[in-house]
Amino acid sequence: MTKTANSHPRPTTWARWLSLPLWSQILIGMVLGILAGIILGPDAVALKPIGTLFVNTIKMLIVPLVFCSLIVGVTSMQDTVSMRRVGFKSFAFYLVTTTIAISIGLAIGVLIEPGAGLGLTSTVTSDVIVAAPSLMDTLINIVPTNPIAALANGQILQVIVFAVALGIALVLIGEQGKPAIALFTSLAEAMYKLTDMVMKLAPYGVFGLMAWVAGEYGAAMLLPLIKVIFAVYLGCALHILGFYSLVLKLMAGLSPLQFFKGISNAMAVAFTTSSTAGTLPASMKCASEYLGVNKKISSFVLPLGTTINMDGTALYQGVTALFVAQAFGIDLTWVDYLTIVLTATLASIGTAGVPGAGLVMLTLILTTVGLPLEGVALIAGIDRLLDMARTVVNVSGDLVATTVIAKSENALDEEHYNADIQDSVRMANEAEQKQA
Repeated sequence: MTKTANSHPRPTTWARWLSLPLWSQILIGMVLGILAGIILGPDAVALKPIGTLFVNTIKMLIVPLVFCSLIVGVTSMQDTVSMRRVGFKSFAFYLVTTTIAISIGLAIGVLIEPGAGLGLTSTVTSDVIVAAPSLMDTLINIVPTNPIAALANGQILQVIVFAVALGIALVLIGEQGKPAIALFTSLAEAMYKLTDMVMKLAPYGVFGLMAWVAGEYGAAMLLPLIKVIFAVYLGCALHILGFYSLVLKLMAGLSPLQFFKGISNAMAVAFTTSSTAGTLPASMKCASEYLGVNKKISSFVLPLGTTINMDGTALYQGVTALFVAQAFGIDLTWVDYLTIVLTATLASIGTAGVPGAGLVMLTLILTTVGLPLEGVALIAGIDRLLDMARTVVNVSGDLVATTVIAKSENALDEEHYNADIQDSVRMANEAEQKQA
């Protein structure tokens, strides 16, 4: 009896590793880094350059990524004339809710103090602020006198303001602006791809930095990470069940309970996929079938929300930025807090759909207020758990905005909204048949 060759050879260990989702690779990198640090002790500092290289590649992305994606986010606002009013309402709503979300995150970070007592030290810090400027200086300096210098020097707030202004100008000049918009769209797509490439290095960078941290400080660093997870989930729950409920009741006179019943499917998809864009089909279905929102509104506001709404990510930035500051024993001034709020709010315009947006945005925040970038590695290992919660907030916020704006535009069927799930589906089907 002859032995036949196996037509499907077993995959190599490397192939199996590459087949794992990125979040799994990062988690494994974190665990192996902690183990290596505990085993090697102070000698684990030899692995730190691997992490430093990863941090530097993330820093490389920040300015071009934010600049191009913001311009694309702003120029996506141009649509039919009938939608511009809805677009303005959506834009304003998302900016206000994002500001409130990061404020909640900062407040929870102050109260819980997840990084207190770690006493980490840094040799790789961001390149920006040393002395805290006054509030007036901060407000004046957000407008760049030399946009090219702002881009070259990584002055993030100035880059954001210039990108938003340029995006608005490109929209206002109409046809003449379309070639430039197409160019920035291509550049943004290239930056998204480059970000995706860099994020593939995250498991190795996290391994190097976590080995150094664990070798230097031991297992005492694990409890603060658990506190970060608790703080982010608490903040997300407060934002969804507290703030969004108030918005629905006070701004639209609608039942929050009925709303959350209607979007439960989208929330489940968001939690399991950790993708706002990937949840968009489920969100569209919930808006039209269960909430009674006119499709003309939902088909505009929901995709816009995946581009500019980052309530969950903003809240996460507030908690994690304070965690990093506390972990490294750095006291933030109230101007630093304001800078974090401004940066996260304005940057949310175009970076919500960026692959690895959470970690890239965290790097941006840390850079803006001069916090050590090693903090990114501390968060990266638990980022998947945090991403699940913040995506639910992002998706819920999109649907809250869609519902409230639909009510203000007389495009919400309240009988449909208040119906049971089965009746809602039947009414949606009947409405589609009438339109056909």
